[in-house]
Amino acid sequence: MITSTPSKSKKAWAAAIAEPAKEFSLTPLPNTSGNIPKGLRGTLYRNGPGRLERGGVQMGHWFDGDGAILGVHFTDRGASAVYHYVQTTGYKEETAANKLLYGNYGMTAPGGFWEKVSKSTKHVANTSVLALPDKVLALWEGGKPYALSLQHLETRGEDDLGGLQDGWTFSAHCKCDPQTGEIFNFGVEVGASPTLHIYKSTASGRIVQTAAHRLGSISMLHDFVFAGQYLVFFIPPVRLNIFPALLGLSSFSEALKWQPSKGTQILVIDRKTLKLISRSVAEPWFQWHFANGFVDESGTIIVDVVAYKDFQTNQYLKEVATGETKTSAVSALWRIYLNPQTGKVIKKEEVLDKHCEFPVVPQRRVGQYSPYTFLNVHRPCLSATSESTQELFGAIARVDNQNCSVTIADCGENRYPSEPIYAPDTENPEKGWVITVVYDGNSHGSEVWVFDADRLNEEAVCKLELPGVVPHGFHGTWKS
Repeated sequence: MITSTPSKSKKAWAAAIAEPAKEFSLTPLPNTSGNIPKGLRGTLYRNGPGRLERGGVQMGHWFDGDGAILGVHFTDRGASAVYHYVQTTGYKEETAANKLLYGNYGMTAPGGFWEKVSKSTKHVANTSVLALPDKVLALWEGGKPYALSLQHLETRGEDDLGGLQDGWTFSAHCKCDPQTGEIFNFGVEVGASPTLHIYKSTASGRIVQTAAHRLGSISMLHDFVFAGQYLVFFIPPVRLNIFPALLGLSSFSEALKWQPSKGTQILVIDRKTLKLISRSVAEPWFQWHFANGFVDESGTIIVDVVAYKDFQTNQYLKEVATGETKTSAVSALWRIYLNPQTGKVIKKEEVLDKHCEFPVVPQRRVGQYSPYTFLNVHRPCLSATSESTQELFGAIARVDNQNCSVTIADCGENRYPSEPIYAPDTENPEKGWVITVVYDGNSHGSEVWVFDADRLNEEAVCKLELPGVVPHGFHGTWKS
């Protein structure tokens, strides 16, 4: 039996995912505190697993949950929100059957051997979003994007963006050049000859250029770096034992093995031609996300990354789906200096010695130097490793990239903010707002909080009550 109240051994955050989230249509949002800034006009889109069970059976990993998109529209009339599941083919089939039919990243398909082998992986569309002029895309690493309407989030169906061939995937972490409007992304084609596909699109999302680069093996490649005239891929030493996964003998997650002796492979790509400039190997580490990248006056590529010493983070994220985490997986924010012509690491330096994740910079700073980086961290009172291992992030931090000083917005006990999204002020381009969706475990409700980006340690300038609980999610974006 699934309930909304976690057991005594579980932390308050577990109640947010204890039962499937309920959709809601476009609804005006009441202010619980403060007022919406006059310069905050646009839409926040967020994606994440809305449900982690079906027919009483729990999914195997946090990454397996069915994607649900939240849209929060800020207008002169106030704020309104809509929340809908992405109507993928697999989601509709499982809804009709009221049971799990497919395997996924962290679980195999139900049934016997032949059923496991014959079943494809369900497209969960649960990782990120890309807002285009006429649609919003729900992104997931294992397939093509799903398109939804901008206002009401009605699912339109899979979208090949005018250039995705069968078997190609379109990953979750697009990079948009704020100067040209071009969009860069990648996908990994799994098979006998693993291939990295790189895509360049117009601002409308239409793919106009592609390139393919052979990979020696299949790894966990989740994000990449856009830095000036370069695209940089860091391939961690995680390798997939593909045959057990393809035969349904293990999930993809279980078939991924940490092999530090292989080191981190670095590929530097020319952003204009999409051709390989250099390939090298560095010391082993694992990363999910990069904050940003840029090229300094000397021509050196500088990359900020949230790095882990190993792949234990995967086990931790698997445990999130159970509502109780036990595995320690600690990261830190690092700065890496690269020679683009050789791909060699010149040096590494630690920027933030705190466990952190979901780093972002203002969109107008992507691919160039950014004075600030925003990310999620633990509350300052959580210093003990054992306690922080059991908690999700409860604060947002701003790192000053000139002096490495840190400003923290502590959301309070049993309150859990999502990835911070930067929204530029429409009246003052030098000013901005940081928006996050906060699950309040004290009241079992969700709110949208708006912070002044320059005064993050002060109280949120505005809090808006959502109609229902929005579970902890992954990534979002802002559309002005």
